[in-house]
Amino acid sequence: MRRGIATTALVAALGVTLAACGSDSGSNGGGSTTSGELSGTVTWWDTSTVGSEDKVFKKVAEDFKKKHPKVTVKYVNVPFGEAQNKFKNAAQSGSGAPDVIRSEVAWTPEFADLGYLAPLDGTPALKESDDFLEQAAASTKYNGKTYAVPQVIDSMGIFYNKKIFKEAGVAVPKTIDELKTVSAKIKQKTGNPGLYLRGDDAYWFLSFLYGEGGDLVDAEKKTITVDNAAGVKAFKVVKDLVDSGAAKTDATDGWNNMQTAFKDGKVAMIINGPWAVSDTHAGKEFTDKANLGIAPVPAGSAGQGAPQGGHNLAVYAGSKNLAASYAFTEYMTSAETQATVAKELSLLPTRQSVYIKPDVATNEMITFFKPVVDKAVERPWIPETGSLFAPLVTEYTKVLTGQTTPDAGAKATGDSYRKLLKDWK
Repeated sequence: MRRGIATTALVAALGVTLAACGSDSGSNGGGSTTSGELSGTVTWWDTSTVGSEDKVFKKVAEDFKKKHPKVTVKYVNVPFGEAQNKFKNAAQSGSGAPDVIRSEVAWTPEFADLGYLAPLDGTPALKESDDFLEQAAASTKYNGKTYAVPQVIDSMGIFYNKKIFKEAGVAVPKTIDELKTVSAKIKQKTGNPGLYLRGDDAYWFLSFLYGEGGDLVDAEKKTITVDNAAGVKAFKVVKDLVDSGAAKTDATDGWNNMQTAFKDGKVAMIINGPWAVSDTHAGKEFTDKANLGIAPVPAGSAGQGAPQGGHNLAVYAGSKNLAASYAFTEYMTSAETQATVAKELSLLPTRQSVYIKPDVATNEMITFFKPVVDKAVERPWIPETGSLFAPLVTEYTKVLTGQTTPDAGAKATGDSYRKLLKDWK
């Protein structure tokens, strides 16, 4: 299989030098005292949302010291959009990489393919691995080995303002056609568009692509599919939502624009996931948390589809404190920690046993998203998956903003994929 941005020779060379390079954790080589007690420092790169999720994850991470008093956790929040390349650059240079990284599910096979992650099979990091949801564990494996531990799993749904829906006299749309009708009534009533469709991140396009029966690639057949008839149709669907006035969009700063508009009542609907619940509740429209409604993303012509997402914890192969890093990874993905995170942030656990805990079983957001996750579409777990989004977002944004046509956008994306995956059709 082709190796991302690095050559086989580079990875082979890194294998010789990683142990010497290590991370900047400043911990001792073995990470334990002569008595076997863990010690030293574990540097963790967290990529969670600043201002909401990060506060919870930082506290939970630093509480690791209660279990291992001689280990110091150095918490670093790295912006999600920067973390993938920042980690690759640090690992490639052998300087500045963390001991543990919160890896988006698509990054894990890429990092493993590049030789940057420590295999976790047989280590304390994979304690009670049979408890993990099958679809969550799938993204942690590469070439027969396990390179990460699933921390949270997610998918996407429609977030809607119940008060606006009631005032407009509309019901939650179940199809794209209903979405257009509902949006038109909301605009007539409020003067604002019904939906804010994020236009600067292609992950928000996937639900429409899957809804038309499409996909980015067929990994089993090594075939590019984003530019087939279903892919073109999906581009036309999102373009029509904008052209018809059912949705407004943006080309930059989409997250903030979308969240601000929704939290201030300027739009009635957005597409988002569990990671946005805490931030959304902070908005003035949702001081009463019961005003936030969540429903499946409206179905396309082929049915309802939403992407499977989530985050894993992975250990850097060059860590100078592997023992403590394995223990920290196990702690952060344990049933106890996942239950705390679920209670505080409504993020979905990756362990089956956590869903029966009282605080989790009665959490309305988790109760909604769990069936959505169960039916979510998995992305291909290949090293290049994370790289598929750069060309896609370029064309997605151009289509939404009228800089290119849906047909041309789909074709350009497919052409880029064939350059990236040179042995694919």
